[in-house]
Amino acid sequence: MNFYDALQLDPAVLKRKIAACDTTGEKAYYWNAMAIRSALIVGFAIVFISVLSGLFGADNTPLAVALFCMMLGIRFVHFEYCIGDSLIALAAALAILVLAPCAAAVLPPLLLIPLHFAAFFALLCITTQRPEMGNGGLYSFAYVYLTGNPVAGEALLRRGLLALVGYLICGAILFAKHRGQHKTTRFHHLMRKFRLSNPLHLWQLRMALGVSLVLSAGQVFHVERFMWMGFACASLLSEYPYSGSTATRFWQRIVGALAGSLAFYALYLVTPEAFHPLMGPLGGLCLGFCTDYRYKTALNCFGALMLGTGLYGLQGAVLLRIADTVLGVTFGLVFATLFHHLAAVRWLPAPEPQQTAAQPRS
Repeated sequence: MNFYDALQLDPAVLKRKIAACDTTGEKAYYWNAMAIRSALIVGFAIVFISVLSGLFGADNTPLAVALFCMMLGIRFVHFEYCIGDSLIALAAALAILVLAPCAAAVLPPLLLIPLHFAAFFALLCITTQRPEMGNGGLYSFAYVYLTGNPVAGEALLRRGLLALVGYLICGAILFAKHRGQHKTTRFHHLMRKFRLSNPLHLWQLRMALGVSLVLSAGQVFHVERFMWMGFACASLLSEYPYSGSTATRFWQRIVGALAGSLAFYALYLVTPEAFHPLMGPLGGLCLGFCTDYRYKTALNCFGALMLGTGLYGLQGAVLLRIADTVLGVTFGLVFATLFHHLAAVRWLPAPEPQQTAAQPRS
């Protein structure tokens, strides 16, 4: 395998190749690929996001971050239907990401749940036919992040223009990489097959309803940095295949948030002030080596807390990150349990009866 091809691989694949290597030189080859891959992604992210933020305003940095993630994901994961419908769907997804979060900021509380549910459920139906490929987590992150950072007036106009630029970039990648796939599959073909007895569609419903409820609760009760609560809940509910048990990820998220927040706190105190702006990129760099959910959760705290510290101070940001995470995953755990009980009664097929010992023939 040449070095360029190695740079395209996911860290999990690279680590499997390292484990299969017989020589130190081969292992070093793949470790170097993983390190350079991570550095290139972080470096490109800084340049890409900085340029778009400079052109469209710092208040639209969240959309620039979402577009960067979409651009990386769309190279490898498409929408599972023909390119014409996929390009229309991409435009619809970006319209939802621009308009729904900003509308939620001005709507009365009674309309928040219907708006979030309709927008997020539509977003999942458009983009996520194979959740195991990561689209569910990607677009839920974008929706929650933008809901926590709404804009209005001229900034909303600039956000729309930024979304148009993002559409041109992501649409070009989508066309170049996936135009030959699923040529005969239309979006409406997939929608005609929608059944809540299908684990995929049940997963979409649970995800949309749970996220819409937690975001609405955060906005109604004015929870500080409620999008952190939304990230935690969405991460819990995004696990696929669909399962009624979310306890494992519940504890992993809490442990990861505690470890990441405390590590950030300690590093912030012992490092010089000039190093502090680098802590977010450092977390991103280390993410390039991670395959375990707990470690990813911990490192994701670095970028979030770097921004949060400027708003709430170091101690306030750390405590808020931990509190919002606990609230989000607790809500997600309770919601997932109640939802599964209802689903088992209404939609899930009954389990096959276990065979007992053979009955004697009469």
